Amino acid sequence: MITHHPNLFYALWPDEASRAELTKLQARTHGRLTRPQNFHLTLAFLGPLPDALLPVLRSTLKRIDFAPIDLTIDRLGYFQHNAIAWAGMHTPPPALLHLQKMLAQELVHKGIAYDAGRSFNPHITLARKAAAPCDLPFTPFHWHTEQMVLAQSPQADEEPFYRVLASHPCKQHVD
Repeated sequence: MITHHPNLFYALWPDEASRAELTKLQARTHGRLTRPQNFHLTLAFLGPLPDALLPVLRSTLKRIDFAPIDLTIDRLGYFQHNAIAWAGMHTPPPALLHLQKMLAQELVHKGIAYDAGRSFNPHITLARKAAAPCDLPFTPFHWHTEQMVLAQSPQADEEPFYRVLASHPCKQHVD
């Protein structure tokens, strides 16, 4: 019997207010809409890995200390090559880029393969198999990040929701 390993990834998970704002933006898109419970900003995509690596992946998550990051979602975008409509930032904050770099360094240090070949383009997928979203102005909103998570895509026989396997809160006070 072949065991299917779901895709794993590290991500920032939105709070309910940010999720509601993303849902409003999603109304501008057409395609296979992302379920609002699945909204996230991927920091590192790991792909399918054996369950035996989960303790190492959890400990890697816990080793990353970061302060809260305020993201200003002010842009709708489109990846034409794979028909993905997304929300993101015109200018990602340096703290977000630093967090992703720290995570990438930790993954390399632990010998864990991830999507290192792709440049980091922070975004939240709104729809797949989508047409380009309407390029209409919208009121930017702020997403105050408070946690990073290790999550997995659903198994073939599970509900179609990503599952958070571990979360790590940001440091509330930076020395």
